[in-house]
Amino acid sequence: MSGTDYRIFAINPGSTSTKIALFRGEERLFSRTVNHDAAGLARFPEISDQLAYRRDMILDSLREAGVSLEDVDAYVGRGGGLLSMEGGVYPINDIMLDHARTARNGVHHPANLGPQLANEFARHYDKLAFVVNPPDTDELEDVARMTGLKGVYRAVHLHALNLKETAIRHAKRMGRRYEDCNFVVCHMGGGLSVSAHRRGRMIDGNDIVGGEGPMAPTRCGSLPAAEVIRMCFAPGATEKDMIRLCQKSGGFVSHLGTSDALEVTGRAAKGDKAAGRVWEAMLYQTSKYICAMAGVLDGKVDGILLGGGMVHSKELVDYINAKCSWIAPVYAYPGEFEMEAMAAGVMRVLTGEEKPKVYTGVPVWQGFKDGE
Repeated sequence: MSGTDYRIFAINPGSTSTKIALFRGEERLFSRTVNHDAAGLARFPEISDQLAYRRDMILDSLREAGVSLEDVDAYVGRGGGLLSMEGGVYPINDIMLDHARTARNGVHHPANLGPQLANEFARHYDKLAFVVNPPDTDELEDVARMTGLKGVYRAVHLHALNLKETAIRHAKRMGRRYEDCNFVVCHMGGGLSVSAHRRGRMIDGNDIVGGEGPMAPTRCGSLPAAEVIRMCFAPGATEKDMIRLCQKSGGFVSHLGTSDALEVTGRAAKGDKAAGRVWEAMLYQTSKYICAMAGVLDGKVDGILLGGGMVHSKELVDYINAKCSWIAPVYAYPGEFEMEAMAAGVMRVLTGEEKPKVYTGVPVWQGFKDGE
């Protein structure tokens, strides 16, 4: 079968919605955002308890649109809840399902339903099911794992799906293979990922779950550790509150009370000095991290690639271009293409362009052999 003939159904669960899309080759035949009532979701004690509810709503939406899944060749879900692994395309197996159901990595996120939903449909129609470059993709070099505290080591949680797909697409646009290129790739949305890609591996990047990197609309980014420790011991401070400050209510939200980048830039344009200062600080910090990742790649960078919703801003692209284009050309890929990225990954496996990998449930890094 030609790659343009394969039909792929992609599923991307979010906090109050599930995005679905049907592809034939690279052509998107159908897409829809299935919205879920917050009160309906609140009935379920755990995220995985929402499985049947979301599945049935997807089926109802497909019936309303007159879309059949009978001739779909494979299903793909957003990965979540998994232990660290190399990037790639993974057939969904029993170990992966168990880890997704139980949030084996400790992160309870709707993305954990991705493998479960893909498996539900694949099992019903007796087809294949996959995940592609899940958030727990970890290809760090050992030196990138080190910190200044013994027993504290770096992991990465990045927008791996979009980051790698952006790099794959740009390499193809250059007439080259991702595995033959070096890129600094950023995803700029609610969270902000900056990553170094060397010859097909994402060898370094900021941990957006752990609070690293530039400030973002909802995340604080890297902070002076001693000041954070003092905040943790302030009267009434709790662990939950502090984590929320880092992951949910930092960045734009902390400074300006909004996570909307358009509102922030609009306020800045009208003379709001605080908004202008916060917006410029985010761009400044992002540029600084891009330069750091270029250092990781020994300055041998084939391109600086910007993706995500905020990249629609010409001001943002111009700023980073002015700060960083001395390293390598800057290219903008505004918006997100998670659905396309999932389908494209599966397509590469079905056509034999890429070999699938096996999820073993064994983390890619389990400490240094000398006991460090």
